[in-house]
Amino acid sequence: MASWSAANPWKAVLAWALFVALCFGAGAMAGTKQVAFSDYWIGEAGEAETIALEHGLDAPAVEQVLITSPEGALDPAAAEAAAAELRERMSALDEVAEVAEPVTADSGDAVMVAVTMSMPAHEAGDHIDPLLAATASVQESHPGLAIDQTGSKSLSTELNDQLGTQLAQVERFTLPLTLLILFVVFGSLLLAGVPLALAVTSIVAALGAYALSSHFFPDAGGAVTSVLAMIGMAVGVDYSLFYLKRVREERARGGGADPLAASVEAAAATAGRTIVTSGIAVIVSMAGLYLVDDVIFSSIATACIIVVAMAMISSLTVLPALLVKIGRRLDGGRLLRRRAKPGQGRGWSRVLRPSLRHPVATAAIGTAVIVGFATPALAMTTSVEGKESFPKSLHTIATYDALVAEFPEAGLTHSVVAEVGPGDGAALAEAVAELEERTRGNALFAETDAPRISTAPDGTAVRLELPIPYATSDPRAEESLELLRGELVPDTVGRIEGARYAVSGEPAYSADYSAHQAERLFLVVAFVLLATLVVMLIAFRSLVFALVSMGLNLLSSLAAWGALVLVFQHTWAEGLLGFDSPGFIGSRTPLMVFAILFGLSLDYQLFVMSRIKEASLRGLAPTAAIRQGILSSASVVTSAALIMMSVFVAFVFIDRIEMKQLGFALALGVLLDAVVVRVMLLPALMAMVARAGRWPASWRPRVASR
Repeated sequence: MASWSAANPWKAVLAWALFVALCFGAGAMAGTKQVAFSDYWIGEAGEAETIALEHGLDAPAVEQVLITSPEGALDPAAAEAAAAELRERMSALDEVAEVAEPVTADSGDAVMVAVTMSMPAHEAGDHIDPLLAATASVQESHPGLAIDQTGSKSLSTELNDQLGTQLAQVERFTLPLTLLILFVVFGSLLLAGVPLALAVTSIVAALGAYALSSHFFPDAGGAVTSVLAMIGMAVGVDYSLFYLKRVREERARGGGADPLAASVEAAAATAGRTIVTSGIAVIVSMAGLYLVDDVIFSSIATACIIVVAMAMISSLTVLPALLVKIGRRLDGGRLLRRRAKPGQGRGWSRVLRPSLRHPVATAAIGTAVIVGFATPALAMTTSVEGKESFPKSLHTIATYDALVAEFPEAGLTHSVVAEVGPGDGAALAEAVAELEERTRGNALFAETDAPRISTAPDGTAVRLELPIPYATSDPRAEESLELLRGELVPDTVGRIEGARYAVSGEPAYSADYSAHQAERLFLVVAFVLLATLVVMLIAFRSLVFALVSMGLNLLSSLAAWGALVLVFQHTWAEGLLGFDSPGFIGSRTPLMVFAILFGLSLDYQLFVMSRIKEASLRGLAPTAAIRQGILSSASVVTSAALIMMSVFVAFVFIDRIEMKQLGFALALGVLLDAVVVRVMLLPALMAMVARAGRWPASWRPRVASR
């Protein structure tokens, strides 16, 4: 592939450009197919929603409008006039099915108007703007009052808008910074632009291909495309850096009638082979996310597999073509051109010296550092993000907090859904009434004026809403859920023979989703470790080194998990990183961190190990081969690590706790991987293996070692 591309550079460049345009254009024309709303349902909460949907009892989208006074004390007449106008405007909208009567808080300082939307809840987000406009119009008519709207749909709309804006800011920050780092590495703006251009075009092609693939594997939306771009930038830059540096090394050695073409081909036979191996390994590790059996992780797996494949293709086709056309300028500009021979940096030699001379002590110190970071992971608590963890800067969140403070019953609810056979409708109604009565006076539930019961037309199914005055992550919310599921519902509805029942709601969904993630976590980790072991064993023909590689990559992930717990489950870093500690880690975060960090660590590991193996095959003794292999790849791995850290650190400044956790864990994981694992543990462990006489026979050249 590289030979053809080098011999036909313009054809290769044009073919890649057409391929990218075709992928992106086809994806744009086909559009992205989203997963069905029911695909998100998991566990008992999902079963409850299924029963409700079968009987037409699925919960509608409800928005709440809060009327207060900026002065504190609310004028009842002014509030009544504003509420009347609001009800009139809302009732005139096709998007509204019902507007409830105004409700005044016990304090008398707030009035709430509930607005039920007319379409299914999962479609309501696309129709929220007319309601927001109506609220804004009433606010303009009554400037002396504070008239604010909140609700699941208005909240998610504002949250997504903010996230999209901040992700765009991250991209505007990271692209120039990446270009600057690459310029420092190569001393040439032209050479710096090559890895960046290949990464960006790979991402563009992958976005189009992902849109096409969504018609077979539907897209879960959310941050999937952001993860695609993150992984695409990582592997795209890595592969280009590794290949480009190898071409420069081969060109410096010279030889052949056409030294440049020969160096490109030689790089393909070495670096190109490593890129293919690395790509396959990363794809295999990402495929482990399918085992989570969750639409979000399946979408992330599909997106990452596609973008890694695109980065592999670009680095083996258009990259050799571009390097041939760059020609003489491969050595970089005069400003930062390096005079030292490749791999002979004195600084790196000094850094590596302790690992090679005192491997046991170095390995012990490095392991202690990693284990110290990883240990807190044993105390990790996971939960699904709730309204209490969303950015307080959002207007809808501030309104929600004020609403719940005045109307506790307007907050979270448990939804008990039950169905019985024909003829048991009366018994079901009686059991549900008893259930509701048994929650009254219990501090785990909020008081309501009247039971919130919805009954199917034939009377065989009922939905009961039981509000609670606590946040999703509050232990009392979980306690009330356990009371319902373990005692109250079985003792009432459960007494009816053949009854089918389940409990849903935000706390129930959070509990079920977290339990599902925890159950699948070890399955995914086991699959990825086993698959990685097989790939590394095939690549390096050494069980010992395959086990070493697998163990080192796992250590980086465990250390990142532990750091997450230290920082985000406690409050000491709140002011430093600008967040309010929720007291838990997002339930998706550990698996996301593991999959991404393990893939990147595997990437770097393969680059380093391949250079060590090459040095050994050239006849170097094991210790010399370790030193030469690490020195020859040190600048590439370090540069790639710096670029990735800059990308991940930028995510820490996004005002969303889950994104902060992900960015922080990945940035720290990459730092530990580059500093502790690659500089201390890897050379020390390989030196220990060599001293133990376990150096692979397949790595020994036929000529005598020097």
